[in-house]
Amino acid sequence: MQTSHFSALQAKHAGLDERIIAERSRPSPDGTLIATLKKQKLRIKEALSRL
Repeated sequence: MQTSHFSALQAKHAGLDERIIAERSRPSPDGTLIATLKKQKLRIKEALSRL
């Protein structure tokens, strides 16, 4: 159970990273969205470190 949860969190973390990269590459990136995505990514990273 813990391994699948860990894998799911890793996938979410990677997906957020891809979304951040995609947003930054746009001609007019949304700074608020990038900040929100980074906060979500940090929460997931903290959850991963607790496992």
